[in-house]
Amino acid sequence: MLKKRDLHDSHTLYELVTHPDVFPFVRQKADSYEEFLFMTKQTIEAEERGELISRTILDEWGNPIGTINLFDIEDNAGFLGTWLGKPYHGKGYNSPAKEAFFKELFYEAGIETIFMRIRKVNIRSIKAAEKLPYVVKANETRASLYAQLNANADVYDLYEIPKDLYTFHLLRNGSDQEDSQLLEA
Repeated sequence: MLKKRDLHDSHTLYELVTHPDVFPFVRQKADSYEEFLFMTKQTIEAEERGELISRTILDEWGNPIGTINLFDIEDNAGFLGTWLGKPYHGKGYNSPAKEAFFKELFYEAGIETIFMRIRKVNIRSIKAAEKLPYVVKANETRASLYAQLNANADVYDLYEIPKDLYTFHLLRNGSDQEDSQLLEA
């Protein structure tokens, strides 16, 4: 379950993002609640300008448990950034959040490619990405982008989710009829 970012969720999200198992791996790091609040406001404004797309991930009771974002949107492509609070790791929230977000990006927002840069030391995220049948490791196929990401040091692996491969995955796995009808239109 996803919703647009809202300042009212900031306190809960800040408490979750500061956990030592989460904080090192998030893109937007805030050292105080006030800074997190300011960054959230900036994120909302950047989305209004079309620079990024950001959603709050909710649990089944509507409580904020993390965020999922598409940063650096350019030429109908952008970089995925997602995190869940530590109490929600391994509870099955990541996949449904990504599925909902990818459908919004590809079929509502006009995005054609989603990139993921994952720190090579973040084994948990690498394993999660490589489980997805529509994800392609792009270190070699997008060599110039890979080199740009690792200009200072060999820190990241690069992964790509092309819209056509994601669509094929949905069709092959018999997503519900409504989704299939939308994809055929």
